[in-house]
Order: sequence, then structure tokens, then C-alpha cells
Amino acid sequence: LDAGDPLAVADTLAPAGALAVIDLDAAMGVGSNREIIEELVARHRVRVGGGIRSVDSARRWLDLGAEAVILGTAATPELLGQLPRNRVIAAVDAEDGEVVVEGWRTRTGASLLDTIRALAPYVGGFLVTFVEREGRLGGTALDQVPEILEAAGGARVTIAGGITTADEIAELDRLGADAQVGMALYTGQLSLADALAAPLVSDRPDGLWPTLVCDLQGVSLGLAWSNLASLTAALSERRGIYWSRRRGLWEKGATSGARQVLHRIDVDCDRDALRFVVEQEGAGFCHEETWSCFGPLGGLGGLERTLKKRLDNPPAESYTARLLADPGLLRDKLMEESAELMAAAGPSEVAEEAADLLYFTLVAAIRGGADLSKIARVLDRRALRTTRRAGDAKPPCPLPTGVTP
Repeated sequence: LDAGDPLAVADTLAPAGALAVIDLDAAMGVGSNREIIEELVARHRVRVGGGIRSVDSARRWLDLGAEAVILGTAATPELLGQLPRNRVIAAVDAEDGEVVVEGWRTRTGASLLDTIRALAPYVGGFLVTFVEREGRLGGTALDQVPEILEAAGGARVTIAGGITTADEIAELDRLGADAQVGMALYTGQLSLADALAAPLVSDRPDGLWPTLVCDLQGVSLGLAWSNLASLTAALSERRGIYWSRRRGLWEKGATSGARQVLHRIDVDCDRDALRFVVEQEGAGFCHEETWSCFGPLGGLGGLERTLKKRLDNPPAESYTARLLADPGLLRDKLMEESAELMAAAGPSEVAEEAADLLYFTLVAAIRGGADLSKIARVLDRRALRTTRRAGDAKPPCPLPTGVTP
């Protein structure tokens, strides 16, 4: 089945959770899709597998920001022991209980459960694929899951192969396993909303799920409600769409202009609440035209919002507008404030100088087309690196006139 452009497919599925991206060409030794997968890693939460057969190859993907690497053929205790356990998933592909490798072409003679027990001390998770059921939309082997979970010990188990219905996803979640769904989503037999909602529960008579709405910095904007109809609409439109207890299906900002671009939906640990992570437009989430229902936005988020307004419509007397129009002045101020921060003493003075530097840094970022969410994404990816750089300083730049170190 040709499901289309991988980047477009990923953009559609990403709001529901981490993506498992398997390079089948690399797994079978007939090519590579590295450039496409690198782009996927830069855009989304991704687990990368296929053709990873060395420590260096695994570390490269982890350093690029992959949430985890998935190793199959090369998943041996010797290799796995050289990688961070919590970032490694062992792919155990089995056909009729026998492990198969090299793109499912080679039988090993090893049993599924014995292989899982042997690798459990070295990995943070398992991806177990029932090859005989993969892609056939005939249901997965739920009866085998309890034994697999017992063999895996404390490692998280993801089940793949034949998962077709929301009921299967719900049952896997009840047992304590995750579901990896492909063909059912690609063919439209299972909707993304149905898959995401499968394990959800509600103790309300109307069955609604409380939905915490947050901006890209994690600031709480307010509380809304969702059901399957609104979840379906939100994922389809990639908008902040909820269920109003008075009006029914409701898109935030459809009339006011304060619309929301949906980036991610998270399910809480008890499966009874949702979090929508959105890019808020317009005046804000609240009907009183504040950023959140809890009041105006402050801190770095508030500063960012003010600076973006200056960029779009700069007042003539604005110092920010002057900085945006004069890159030389902005450069000098960044260097000046950096030096003053390094010379500051005591918590109060350090806070003052750090605030100055953060202001000028954010002006430079917004002038260059970046913002706090993009900066945070870079920092999050860097936090996933396993190879540490020396971090030595580069040759110093000349300080602006009148500034001493």
C-alpha cells in the first residue's frame, strides 16, 4: 500500500503521539531513507528503526533528537549495553511464535518469549510485531499479550500487527501495553480520533472529557470539554474544536478571530482527561480578551507577544522597533548586556542583567523568524543527545566601544 508522502502522513498523525518510523529499505539492505527521516525527527516526536546495526548509528539518531531507537537484527546484549537503556526499544518480530529478522525474511529458531526475557535487562521497551497478522486488518493476538508483558518485566511493551479496532486498543491499554497502528489508519478503517479516544473514560453522565487547553509554552489557557465528535473535528481540521455543554460542537475563535492551531493532544495517566497544546491566535483564549481565563500573559511569553506586535505594527517611538530596524545596534546591545551579566554580583543584580539580556535575545530571535516555541524545540532535541560536546569557547568577539569585560 502506498500511503503517500511520509511528511504529510506524519503531519496528520503526529498530534496523537509519538511516531514509529521504520526505514524498510535500510532494514533489508537495499537503500536508505535517511534524509526524509531526519526531516521527520526535526518536526515530530519520533522513534526511529530500520537498518540500525551499530552503536554509532544508534547514537547518531539519538543525537539528532529521536525519542528512541528501535533495534531488531542488531538487538544483542553486547550492543544494547552500550546505549542508554531508556532510549532503546528492541523490535521483536515474530511469525507464529518464532523470531524473524532482516525484514522478516530470515527465521532464527528463537522463541518470542525467550528473546524478550533475554533482552529485558538492556532495553526500556519492546516493539512486538505479529508478522502473520501485520497489514491484514484481521485483529491482533490479544491472548498472547499477558505472557509478553510478564516476560518483559518492567520494560514498556508496544504491540503491532493486525490492530484494527478501537476495542483492541482499549483492551491493550487495559492490559498495560501500547498499540502501534498503521494499516487501519492508512486505509481509513480506523479514524485517528477513535484510536486516540479508545482508552478514555468519563464519570460524567454526559460522557464528556475535561480538556485542559495550553499554549505552546505550556501556559494554561483555560478548561474546555471534549467528546468523540469534537475530537474527530479537532484532528480533522487541526483546530481547537471542543464540545460546549450549551452549544454543542464549538470551534474556538471561529467568530472572534482568536482561533487555535492544534499541535498535540495528550491523554492523562488516568485516561479521564485531555490536554490540547495549541498555537493561540488573536487576543487570547478568554472571552474577556485576555490570553487565558486566568488573566493576562506574563513572563517571557508576555514579552514575546508584545515583541511580535511591535514587529507587525511598530510604533515610531518604540525602542523595540528601533532595534528591529537596526541590526548593528541590536548586536552591540547583546554584547554589552552579556558583559554586564557576567560582571553582575548578587541575585538581584544578576536577575536585572539577565532580564536585559533575555529581552535583547528575544528581539533578535523574533527578528530572525524564531520564537520561544522554536527555541524550546531546539533545547528539547539537544537534551536528547547522548554524545556530549566539549563546549570550549570560540575566540572572543571584540566588545562594543565603552564596554569592558
